[in-house]
Formats: sequence, structure tokens, C-alpha cells
Amino acid sequence: MKDKNHNANEMTFWEHLEELRWHLVRSVVAVIVFAIAAFIAKDFIFNHIILAPKSDDFISHRLLCEMGKYLSEKFSFVSSSVLCISNFDLKIININLSGQFLVHLYISIFAGVLVAIPYIIWEVWSFIKPALYEKEQKYAGGAVFWSSLLFILGVLFSYFLIVPLSILFLGTYTVSEAVENQIALNSYISTVVTLSFAVGLVFELPVFVYFFTKVGILTPGFMRRNRRMMIVIILIISAIITPPDVFSQILVAFPLYGLYEISIYISDRIYRKREEELN
Repeated sequence: MKDKNHNANEMTFWEHLEELRWHLVRSVVAVIVFAIAAFIAKDFIFNHIILAPKSDDFISHRLLCEMGKYLSEKFSFVSSSVLCISNFDLKIININLSGQFLVHLYISIFAGVLVAIPYIIWEVWSFIKPALYEKEQKYAGGAVFWSSLLFILGVLFSYFLIVPLSILFLGTYTVSEAVENQIALNSYISTVVTLSFAVGLVFELPVFVYFFTKVGILTPGFMRRNRRMMIVIILIISAIITPPDVFSQILVAFPLYGLYEISIYISDRIYRKREEELN
């Protein structure tokens, strides 16, 4: 067994707390710096990012329209306008005196956290690194990169697919023609932020599987045996985080199932290495 880092052996409890404090301070400073930058870039953040999915000229809506035209050429029973959106521009209103300022502040902080996520993960890694064995440091370093990348991919996947589909469905759904949809700013912002962050966390599945397999809680055999149950769970998750239409759920379910299969492969590799080390 290899010795652990010299600093990890000699640092006292209070020294560990002091070290943790500085990691937290640096993380908070990074969030504040990025939040200030986002606050200053208000027009770009809101007009080109946050509010962009509410319009029919958003890139995702245009790509879906092109997909519909392509499918109509291949299959005669598919209408060319099945995925095309026209005259869609959601009305966003603010009814609170300080509403727009508070939303501006909230989005700036959220943007700061989002952009600083890779650095925050790196700070967490830097704190726990001295307590790991040399071999564990090698694998954990890769986990920092992949956890950051997967979270960012999850956020982008949600923003460009789940968010616009959700806004389209919920923003145009009516119980009566006599009722006009005028969406509150807070409601719109909450939907965009919640969906983006939630899917970002869901995309961390391979990282969780890696660590659970590493400590012996999870095995690839267990994941294979429960594949059917996981498909049901994935469909349920897709139904929760998307509008209640089959097309949206399928678009979300396929990537999530792909992540599950990748997780099985990761678990299998870690499990084999773990068995070899034990033997």
C-alpha cells in the first residue's frame, strides 16, 4: 500500500478546517466575479440567452422545422409543418415593482455559479486530493474533468431542447380561447433555470456510477439485471422534466438511456480492475 501525501498525514483538524475555508473563499470569489460579469452583460444574458427560447426564430425551433421538412420528404404521411412553429412569441410580464431587478440579480448569481462550476469542482478536488492514494488521485483527476463536462453538456442539452419544447407547450396550452397566456417573469425564469440545472445533475449519472462501483456499492451485473426497470425510471424522469407529449419525452429519454449504457460500461471496467486488485 502506498503512503498518502505527507501534508495529509501531518495536518491537524484545525489546519484542515483552515484549508477548507480558503477553498470555499476562492470558490465564492470565482462565483462573485462571474456574477458581476453577468450582471454587467444584462442585455446579452437576457435578450440572447434567457429570453431567446420564447421566440419562434430560436435555433432549436428552426432546426426542428428543418427536421419536419426532411421527414416529410422521406415519409409521405408526415406533414412538412408538423414540427414548424409560426407566430410564436410568448408574452412575458412583470407585476412586481422590484421584480425585474431581483430577477436580474438572481440570474447573475445563477450564471456565476454555472460558469464557475468547473472551478468549484477543481477546488473540491484540490481539498480532498492530499487524502487520496497516488492511484486514486490519477482516477479522481479524470472524474473532475468528466463531471464538469457532463454537467455542462446536460445544461446545454436542456437549454437547446427541453427548455424550448417546455416553453412552447406550456406557453401555448389553453383551457379556453377566452383565456390569454401572459406569463409572469418569475415563472418563466424559474422554468428555464430549474430545467437547465436539473438536467445538468441528471447527466452526472456516469460519475455517480463510477464512485459507487469504486466503493463496492454498485456492480455492472446489478445494472444489467435492472435495465428494464431503469427504462421505466428514465421514461418517468423524461415525463417529469418535459411537456406531456410523446415526442418530447422520446427526445429526452434516448440520451438518458445512452448515459445509462455508458454507465454500465464504466461500472464494468471499474469492477474488473477492482476484482483484479483484490485478487
